[in-house]
Amino acid sequence: MRSEWLVWVGLFFALLSGGNSAAQVPDLYAPGRVIEVRIEINRPDWRDVLDSLKSEKIKDRIVADLWVDGVPYRQVGLRYKGNSSYNSVSRKGKEKLPFNIKIDHLLDEQALPGGYTKLKLSNVFRDPSFLREALAYEIAGNYMPAPRANYARVYINDDYYGLYNSTESVDERFLERYFGYGDGILFKCDPEYGAERPAHCPDVEERASLRYLGPDPACYHGLYELKSDSGWAELVDLARALHEQPDSIERLLNVDLALWMLAFDNCIVNLDSYLGEFCHNYYLYRDTFGQFHPIIWDMNMAFGGFRLDGLGNHLDLAGMQQLSMFIHYKQNNDDRPLITQLLRQDLYRKVYVAHIRTMLEEFFLSGRFEDRVRELHDQLQPLVAEDDSKLYSEAAFHQNLTQSTDADGVEIVGLLELMNGRVKYLSEHPLLQKQAPRIGRVGVAETESGEAFRFTAEAEGAERLWLMQRDGPFTNFSRFAMEPDSKGGGRWSLVLPVARDAQYYFIAEGKTHASLLPARASFEAFTLSEQLEKQ
Repeated sequence: MRSEWLVWVGLFFALLSGGNSAAQVPDLYAPGRVIEVRIEINRPDWRDVLDSLKSEKIKDRIVADLWVDGVPYRQVGLRYKGNSSYNSVSRKGKEKLPFNIKIDHLLDEQALPGGYTKLKLSNVFRDPSFLREALAYEIAGNYMPAPRANYARVYINDDYYGLYNSTESVDERFLERYFGYGDGILFKCDPEYGAERPAHCPDVEERASLRYLGPDPACYHGLYELKSDSGWAELVDLARALHEQPDSIERLLNVDLALWMLAFDNCIVNLDSYLGEFCHNYYLYRDTFGQFHPIIWDMNMAFGGFRLDGLGNHLDLAGMQQLSMFIHYKQNNDDRPLITQLLRQDLYRKVYVAHIRTMLEEFFLSGRFEDRVRELHDQLQPLVAEDDSKLYSEAAFHQNLTQSTDADGVEIVGLLELMNGRVKYLSEHPLLQKQAPRIGRVGVAETESGEAFRFTAEAEGAERLWLMQRDGPFTNFSRFAMEPDSKGGGRWSLVLPVARDAQYYFIAEGKTHASLLPARASFEAFTLSEQLEKQ
């Protein structure tokens, strides 16, 4: 049991931090941070109860007390989480199971520093390297809204259960940070296998693929998990539009974010995603303007930890390293409409390739990825060594950095082994060998009337130049064609009435390629007021 004096110490520091305020404590999800989590459960049958709730698919919780870095949180709610990470590990009789902890389970105002009300602890299943989840989210967060992840040393009733991944929830707080408010429509796109649907529904595989299954919302039940109070009709509308009107899908879907997600999954060979066999592990959030935004989720099998490509193939090392940038699109696969319907549009396909090029150059060709892999590995080495509950050996932890490793009879490819070959394949791809259009100097100025602004840009090799603009940080981008200068010289301009807090970016479209400025757009964009001040 937890010593009473530590309880008072924890309470003292909680008061010093302003009631668990984030102002004076480190970010809970700072990259590479390792928190200490202590759980106290005052019932001897807690494992049996949690197993029973999980097996019966009941999301009730048992009550426990929690300490995070010495600060107490009373009467939290505890349950197991995960699918394979729970079932496979539990069947082998191992105790290192994944947990979902609800901080405000019985005390409504209780929260972790920063306002977090969930603590999701993963047991590093099928990842002998201990790096995949934290590393994948860290990279993704440079290009799209993505949960953050780091590590936790977990104790239960003073018994050490080992080193876990601690991953931020896709919840109201997360959604408010990226989309301005958090009470829109939210779906978790992860099928409940075996769920019953009406007999008149199409007989399709259980996938959260956004395939149109007809107008009856009941046909989509079990394929998606609704997290908000309503939203089935809106999901059906999205699937219908993707099927019937893909050329106008921007009104219902954040296309650029979808392209970033698909490019990211492809680049790092994350097949336990929309891309692979099970077509799952993402969220869909519909904002107040009626647009859905995909959000990545569940990265423990990123970087080749899962090998089924969704076309019936179990990929070997070469197959993963040389995974086509256009898998499913080349096969015209109706079971992956988010890929096939978007990449059929010339501009979207060019932007998708541009996103892969950006990630490749910034993280992999630069050497940044390998440096970060080795840095994290060295940081975790003593923590992995002391984890007697880890699912795989310490030798496997070291080996999986550079080469394939056995994990309970499944071969998990080495991180650098995979990505060195993957980067070589992508960088030598004919499309990425060709020069994309170049965007040079850009500018903006107020017109004489004061009612509009003139946007200007110089671009080399562009057949069209697009200005993507939105009225504020949480509204949706609209696309406008810029006009070429009659004198030539690769100069383009457009006069547009916009507010001073408007945001914008540019897309230079060539015959076969595109480039963006900023390169990480639409996740990063210029703000009109800031650009006016710089000039």
